Amino acid sequence: MKREYDFSRAVRGKFFRKGAELQLPVYVDSEIRKRLERIARKTGKPVTKLINQLLKKDVELLEVLS
Repeated sequence: MKREYDFSRAVRGKFFRKGAELQLPVYVDSEIRKRLERIARKTGKPVTKLINQLLKKDVELLEVLS
């Protein structure tokens, strides 16, 4: 790392996008990942779609229970 950096030509907010959504990574245990991948292959669905379906149902259940 440099001792000093020259920010004289820097532009504030150059990459800022109002309303942009941040896609957070979700980390799954390796055993669960393997099982989900196996189910996804059997059903012919992408793993992402399968996980989203599972999460939607779980969230609906949690909303009913709370």
